[in-house]
Amino acid sequence: MSARFGLYLDLIRWNRPAGWLLLLWPTLSALWLAADGFPGWHLLLVFSLGTVLMRSAGCCINDVADRHFDRHVKRTAQRPVTSGAVSPREALLVGAVLALLAFGLVCSTNGLTIAWSFGALLVTLVYPYAKRHVAMPQAVLGLAFGFGIPMAFAAVRGAIPGLAWLLMLGNLFWVLAYDTEYAMVDRDDDLRIGIKTSAITLGRFDVAAVLAFYIVFLVLWSAVVVSLGRPLFWWLGVVLAGLQVLWHARLIRDRSREGCFRAFRLNHWLGGTLFLGLLLRSWMV
Repeated sequence: MSARFGLYLDLIRWNRPAGWLLLLWPTLSALWLAADGFPGWHLLLVFSLGTVLMRSAGCCINDVADRHFDRHVKRTAQRPVTSGAVSPREALLVGAVLALLAFGLVCSTNGLTIAWSFGALLVTLVYPYAKRHVAMPQAVLGLAFGFGIPMAFAAVRGAIPGLAWLLMLGNLFWVLAYDTEYAMVDRDDDLRIGIKTSAITLGRFDVAAVLAFYIVFLVLWSAVVVSLGRPLFWWLGVVLAGLQVLWHARLIRDRSREGCFRAFRLNHWLGGTLFLGLLLRSWMV
């Protein structure tokens, strides 16, 4: 049983928390902006645990959908489903249990939040197959990773204002930035097996596009925060995030696998920096 449990932890990438942190920071940021401060322990627990559970469920779904492609990529060939250590049916069952647990948490909020959770689940199910048909499937991932934002506003305010959608749009550009860095790692393998990614679509403009995506993300989120007032500490966060973007540019400029993968993995620090700016903003009178 302990060996099986270890396989399940590998399946949901438990030893790589950067993935769920990339989901958690924008969700927590939306909660703090929606509540104009601390949203309460109940919503903090619901959205924090729900984020980890849904990201884990998404890993199960993604690995089943990509098992025939992953075996041709060195970085992913030993994933539990691809290697045969966990069957597709078993992985989907684990994913279903995790998704149901997340839904149970959402059910403790309100009707609007529950309704939007179905949209989040739908995009999560669609994303793994976007890589076969969409030139930039990272945009679909951006939608999936951004659903926590309108759901946070729905849970706090009982409504989803326009600024929530602007935050979600900005977050989509952040996902485009870091997941393009991630796609640059596997570009050669993806070209060989016929997977579509933003790194392939953008070609020689990939590095410039990544930097542009970061800029659009920071501009859109800054517009929202400024409209809500008290942006001093937010601007401090933006300056620190901007310095991180420059470091990412240095890491990916030669398009090495190691540099691109390192840049991708560092993105959770960028998200955490911006959330810290919002946290400090909430303490200003």
